[in-house]
Amino acid sequence: MHIKQIRFFLIILIISNSTFGQNASIKELHYYFGTKESNNAVSVSHAKVFKENYGFDFQTSSFVKMKKHYMLATETVYFSIAIPDGNYKVTIKLGSETASTINTIKAESRRAMVCEEQTNAGEVISKTFAIDVKNAKINNTETVNLKDRERLALNWDEKLTLEFAKGTAVRELIITKIDAIKTLFLAGDSTVTDQDLSPWASWGQFITQYFNDEIVVANYASSGASLASFKGRKRWAKVLSLIKKGDYVMIEFGHNDEKRKGEGIGPWQSYSNLLKEYVKGAREKGAIPILITPTQRRWFDKNGKLNDTHGDYPAAMRKVAKDLNVALIDLTKMTTVLYESWGDEISRNAFVQYPAQTFPGQNKALEDNTHFNDFGANEIALCVVDGIGKNTTGLEKYLKKISNYTPDKPNNIKNWTFPMSPRFEAIKPDGN
Repeated sequence: MHIKQIRFFLIILIISNSTFGQNASIKELHYYFGTKESNNAVSVSHAKVFKENYGFDFQTSSFVKMKKHYMLATETVYFSIAIPDGNYKVTIKLGSETASTINTIKAESRRAMVCEEQTNAGEVISKTFAIDVKNAKINNTETVNLKDRERLALNWDEKLTLEFAKGTAVRELIITKIDAIKTLFLAGDSTVTDQDLSPWASWGQFITQYFNDEIVVANYASSGASLASFKGRKRWAKVLSLIKKGDYVMIEFGHNDEKRKGEGIGPWQSYSNLLKEYVKGAREKGAIPILITPTQRRWFDKNGKLNDTHGDYPAAMRKVAKDLNVALIDLTKMTTVLYESWGDEISRNAFVQYPAQTFPGQNKALEDNTHFNDFGANEIALCVVDGIGKNTTGLEKYLKKISNYTPDKPNNIKNWTFPMSPRFEAIKPDGN
């Protein structure tokens, strides 16, 4: 056998073995897309269906059009790789020799990573971002208590899935294991979590696009979560098992905490005490906590002003932040300004409000005043980015640029072109 052939065979063998099974150990995976094979990477020369190691997933292989040096997504395409949990740096080369392209990439449960990046004909660009691949294991005896719906989500399926929107031209994919990287952990509810299915969305899965590749966002938020249930389902224990000195954790709760009843439960009792416990736990690990007051619900009075539905919970968080000298992003105030700037009718465009038959199999109208669509989630993410820039925690250093967004001058959905993911569910997330 020729030396070059032997070398190529060994590369294939090493990569194939490293991607097979959850317990495998990897350093780098390299895939080359196109009909012209590569000696330096695994050649993806046809629309191989995912099975055990890598391939096109969720019955989207028929939407793959192979060219000589790239793969073109004629509709949304999913490409999955079986890899262990951990942090990875992902580098993707994009572009076509013959046509201009608009490239959008989401990761795992619809985290926005590359958003409508344009290339001219003959132009090749490289985009790099950091990805958290998680599992539920905390230690040898404990695991996160996932809800049944969560067990089906891409965030928890023991593989890395990349979603390429229609028109994306993928040339190469390099996945490198990262042993140490700054991490931003997210702890929160349905307004923060990575919503797995359209049209539901959260600011946590859109803020990823605004950070550089020197930090990874690890989103452990969960629909329906309160501070108490987040702790009870061992999600906070999972965060504490991973968080290290110099990391960050954003904590946003309130929507579901305010529904809890019983002795000692309330904004100035259980809620404040648990916030203090979370802050103390993060600081004991050497991490930097950031508190975020809950997003407002869309509920206008007859004068065009927003009704307050959170009671004393935002005020209680503000007091904890002041008493413990914790950075605070007042998203309650920011979203009040945001929704009132749009007004009652226009603000509907930011929420999951769609007439019946908008999506396949959707027989009833969707009328939600708590949960965002993609457009609304991105607007909230921009509010959070603005809040990061106005604090001095050091997290602002990892933003690609400091936003000049202000909630009193929000964007218009008419200018929103970000492609929606095709995987859909009409059932609203837990919590309200």
